[in-house]
Amino acid sequence: MRYSASFDRTSCYAEEDAFPMEAKMADATITVRIDPELKAAFSQAAEARNRTDEELLREFMQDYIETQRTDSEYENWFRRQVQIGIDAADAGELISGEEVEAEFAALRASSSRDLARSA
Repeated sequence: MRYSASFDRTSCYAEEDAFPMEAKMADATITVRIDPELKAAFSQAAEARNRTDEELLREFMQDYIETQRTDSEYENWFRRQVQIGIDAADAGELISGEEVEAEFAALRASSSRDLARSA
């Protein structure tokens, strides 16, 4: 028995309302001490993108949160796929080495034929 599954790692950051809290502009404040040179360089980079320091930091924070969420979803999906494989192996649903070799030999032969035709 063969298993195939896919997981879309694309971000939904661009979706409307991906961060509904953004529209509320909360009053929470974070204070961070940084070198004056870093602050100046960051402000310059933000300005080059027509953003304030605060807007750019907020975007970075949102991107980080989205990345963490996406990574967590992928890790959960991957663990489920591994467990499916373990359960299948425990149930004796295995593919012999000979079967795997034969299947890949057929795929290689098919690819070689396709390449020969396209040349």
